Amino acid sequence: MSHTGPTKMLTHWREGEESEAQQRPLDFGLIWRLFDYTQPHARKRNWLLATVIIRSIQLPSLTWIVAAVIKGPIDRHDSVGLAWGVFGFLALALSTQLVMHFRQRLALELGEAVVSDLRRDLFRHLQRLPMSFYHRTRLGRIISRMVSDVEDVRAGVQEVLFVSLVQLGQMLVAGGFMLWYDAQLFLLVLAVVPILWTINHHFHRRLSAALRAVRDSFSRVTATLAESVNGVRVTQGFAREDVNARLFGDLIADHSRYNYVAMRTQGLFMPLLELNNQVFVAVLLAVGGYQLLSPGSHVAIGDLVGFFFMVGMFLSPITTLGSQYNQALTAMAGAERIFRLLDREPDWQDPPEALRGVRLSGRVEFRQVDFEYEPGRPVLAGVSFIAQPGQTVALVGHTGSGKTSIINLVAKFYLPSGGQVLLDGIDITQLASDCLHRQVGMVLQQNFLFSGSVLENIRYGRPEASDDEVVAAARRLNCLDLFEQLPSGLHTPVGERGGSLSLGQRQLVCFARAMLIDPKILIMDEATSSVDPETEARLQSALARLVAGRTSFIVAHRLSTIRHADQVLVLEHGRIVERGRHAELVARPGAYARLYERFTQASAA
Repeated sequence: MSHTGPTKMLTHWREGEESEAQQRPLDFGLIWRLFDYTQPHARKRNWLLATVIIRSIQLPSLTWIVAAVIKGPIDRHDSVGLAWGVFGFLALALSTQLVMHFRQRLALELGEAVVSDLRRDLFRHLQRLPMSFYHRTRLGRIISRMVSDVEDVRAGVQEVLFVSLVQLGQMLVAGGFMLWYDAQLFLLVLAVVPILWTINHHFHRRLSAALRAVRDSFSRVTATLAESVNGVRVTQGFAREDVNARLFGDLIADHSRYNYVAMRTQGLFMPLLELNNQVFVAVLLAVGGYQLLSPGSHVAIGDLVGFFFMVGMFLSPITTLGSQYNQALTAMAGAERIFRLLDREPDWQDPPEALRGVRLSGRVEFRQVDFEYEPGRPVLAGVSFIAQPGQTVALVGHTGSGKTSIINLVAKFYLPSGGQVLLDGIDITQLASDCLHRQVGMVLQQNFLFSGSVLENIRYGRPEASDDEVVAAARRLNCLDLFEQLPSGLHTPVGERGGSLSLGQRQLVCFARAMLIDPKILIMDEATSSVDPETEARLQSALARLVAGRTSFIVAHRLSTIRHADQVLVLEHGRIVERGRHAELVARPGAYARLYERFTQASAA
């Protein structure tokens, strides 16, 4: 057996990851669409914009007061004027902090409101998308839209937009003061701005890429650590400790290398920026001093001092805006992915005239049904059968034969690619999905339970059901005693994905959940996990009570289920190759007889 080295494995890992653009150019269509999400909170948004304008004026005004006091009262040795100047400065400084408090508070509240609305819309949209979307889309991508992308948008709303507006406003007001003080020196400042912006933009891009690589490599480290801890028994059982240690060491070295790149970039950026600022100040000092010392100069020293104060107010936002610009590009990428998901139209929708309020009897008919999950890859071909109300239909066949596809079509999780699925003679495409789903009970192989108590999981399909109705459903299944034996009875927490319950208990909860909604059609994918004989007997008894009087489709893994089915459909490669009752099929040689022989051998083993 060939040995795959750690470096090669890491390379395959990176190549196998689906990459997504971390940044995208500013898109005013996206910005305007995000701005629409502030419309329900217009009052808060408008007050926030007012604080932005006020703060943009306040910050340069503080500097102007300092320069005015130096030029006026201090230059004239006017102690009273100095006192009033100090008082005015303190009053404005206090108001500045007050405005900053409300600007930050309102920005945080508005950002949270927009994020909450986005997450609500995303979740509602995800609930409406058909199973085909989840068949094609990785879970990690969906969670990423809801978590990291929304958080990037939050940063864009809370920080980037309003901080940038404050910084731009500050530059405009400071530029106005500088133009008033000395127009020639202001033109010199404007000539340097593109240089500083270019340096900022270049290094922020490099630093952003380096930090992103650090985050990605750290995610690989944490994911490997979690997997290694969870799988330590397998690791030790196969003596993989040394190999795993080498792999983890490569990941750590990888992470360290990215950290070094980020630190070197940051270490070069800050000194270079400071050097440029200091050289620029020296140039301004030389030019301004020359103007002041020139014979016949009309430049006042107070104006020169005020101008130098304003230079800091004008140039300091450039660094902040460079950082905000990179955050804005990240927020744009997140917003683009979010709205692309929100704009995704379902593969199909119920027509406006879809029938609602129809009470089904449970007759199901497939007429020459074809189906494919992906174009050009059929999984069902020409499937036809009729299930009369109250019949139990067992679906048997090898993995990939089409059993799950049939129950997906009965539940209208997908629509057929060809042919018809009829319920009580009504084409399933003309029956409203919510009307159908309220009359279909499902017990899936995974026995999926949600966080909460046994009681809450049983009434998941009927949230309005009373405790007595839940108890009655469990009693009809003859399993109420098993639930009452739990530590807190029906109020016992099931744990994550039902982890605190046994396999048999989880399946009985799912049986009771289906029983409570009293469905006309029951869809069941039997669990293959082994249980003890007593639990097996209770499950079979509960199953018999559950299917009684209902049209049931069961992907059968138990011989007892197949023996008692009214119809057995044997599938191979998406076609029904045999059909009939168990006794008929086992009596003649064919696909079912071979499957039954394997069932019998597996049960005997």
